[in-house]
Amino acid sequence: METTIYHLVLPEWWETFADKDYYESETLHEEKFIHLSTTEQVNDTLRKYFKGVENVVLLHVDTQKLTSELVFEDLFSLGIQFPHLYGRLNKDAIILVETLPAASEWINKISNKQ
Repeated sequence: METTIYHLVLPEWWETFADKDYYESETLHEEKFIHLSTTEQVNDTLRKYFKGVENVVLLHVDTQKLTSELVFEDLFSLGIQFPHLYGRLNKDAIILVETLPAASEWINKISNKQ
């Protein structure tokens, strides 16, 4: 299992948690979990949910520091296990907050790293 997973969030939403020691996604209360991505899933998440968005915040999360339950599951029978955090994301598990100026540039940068 990867020890670092990722969460993409719009800067405006991320800022609403600036003075808190935790983070909640916009869909946590509705879906009961926070969507996360493995290294291999970040680019697809960006393309699918953040296409055309000028700025995106990428949270690098240390799975060993999480206080809520992390579950890898395939909810739609796609044959792909997605990481879901069932509860708040404690900010002390976030090891890096990266602001991406343009999703397409970041996709190319990440693709070149792999």
